[in-house]
Amino acid sequence: MSVPSSAPPRRASIGRIVAASLVGTTIEWYDFFLYGSAAALVFNTLFFPSSDPLVGTLLAFLTYAVGFAARPLGGIVFGHYGDKIGRKKLLVFSLLLMGGATFAMGLLPTHATIGVGAPILLTVLRLVQGFALGGEWGGAILLVSEHGGDKSRGFWASWPQAGAPGGNLLATGVLALLAAIQSDEAFLAWGWRIPFLLSGVLVVIGLWIRISVEESPVFLEARRKAAEEAAEAAGTAATSGVPAVKQDAPVVQVFRKSWREVLVAIGTRFGENVSYYILTAFVLVYVTVHLELPKSDALNAVLIGSAVHFVTIPMWGALSDRLGRRPVTQIGAIGMVGWSFAFFALLDTRSFPVIALAVTVGLLFHGAMYGPQAAFISEMFDTKVRYSGASMGSQLASIIGGALAPLIAVELLKDHDSSVPVSIYLSAAALVTVLTVWVAKETRGRDLTKDGLVGSVPAPGVERAAEPRAASRAKDSARLGG
Repeated sequence: MSVPSSAPPRRASIGRIVAASLVGTTIEWYDFFLYGSAAALVFNTLFFPSSDPLVGTLLAFLTYAVGFAARPLGGIVFGHYGDKIGRKKLLVFSLLLMGGATFAMGLLPTHATIGVGAPILLTVLRLVQGFALGGEWGGAILLVSEHGGDKSRGFWASWPQAGAPGGNLLATGVLALLAAIQSDEAFLAWGWRIPFLLSGVLVVIGLWIRISVEESPVFLEARRKAAEEAAEAAGTAATSGVPAVKQDAPVVQVFRKSWREVLVAIGTRFGENVSYYILTAFVLVYVTVHLELPKSDALNAVLIGSAVHFVTIPMWGALSDRLGRRPVTQIGAIGMVGWSFAFFALLDTRSFPVIALAVTVGLLFHGAMYGPQAAFISEMFDTKVRYSGASMGSQLASIIGGALAPLIAVELLKDHDSSVPVSIYLSAAALVTVLTVWVAKETRGRDLTKDGLVGSVPAPGVERAAEPRAASRAKDSARLGG
């Protein structure tokens, strides 16, 4: 007899899956965020030399944004094959691709050595990074979501999300350590290469852990049913002479039948994505260039904030299992609307403890949006298109959100020499998420083995509000004789 999907998963199994996903996502985000930190601190000098520091930084962040442009393509390709052949194989490939590109960056000659070829090579490798990460996110959260039980999915699925601050913590920590023990000259000459070359070691560790995990049972069951349906259709076609209907590719099915869910995923991620890159990437520019403080102040502030962020993301995920995905996400989005103005006012004090507090509180609000997000988005789509749908919604949001956020923020700061326009931009982005989640359907408790939101458990208040509507519909049906 098969075990119902709502049955709690075996702790040993889900723990192993979570560990593999968390380690893998941490390494891949380490690679991705390492570039962002380097773009703010050294790439502007080594690959985009300019007399104006903000212009060089703007060019460096432009290549940073290019990586985001490749993420939807990665989401399409990885999503297609992930929905066809499985989550695990694609996750192993994405880790190899990301680690290889990052390691190669550590070997690149600079502009002073080969001229314009240096930024071109850097941009190509950044594209590879973006392509790999575009496929990583969807696979990692689905592997955990589809192993976890319906009642605790928010908690388990939030752990791969913690890989983002984990990777940023690791990247920023390595850079901060090197900046502390090296002179600026040594760091610019060769020290910056060490974190990139370290990626090769991390990838080996990640592969060893990731290869040992099991494929998603929800995916395996869906593939078995699809094979049975295909065989039945082929048999019917053979006896009737009518050709069997060919199934569209998963990405085509997503845009034909689930485009509303893709839009909801984009809106849900927009404020979260913009806020994260303002709080962790642009803040390095603001503190070091605009406020002219030591880069160690900016790096250590992000380091402290990321540590708190890492610990609290699973807490927000667990809370979403009790209250619902929508209420917890709204806590973070509404909080970010207000914090966007306090954030820069605190940075302007030029006090390190206050700067660290500003970043940490901002990341706490971000975590409330980010923690429930993995479960929220994965629960929006059916199994046969879940990898494609979750990846596309997430990565399209990354282009219009995270990719442009540092660029827009730097340009606003350069044009107005004030943080107020940046605060307005940040609060407007968070407001997009507030409005999107307000109109979205609650997905908490959905049975992922069934199509549609059958079996979802409304959040407290939502269930009570639904009762009068259900009673009203029953009365209308009786009155009309239906």
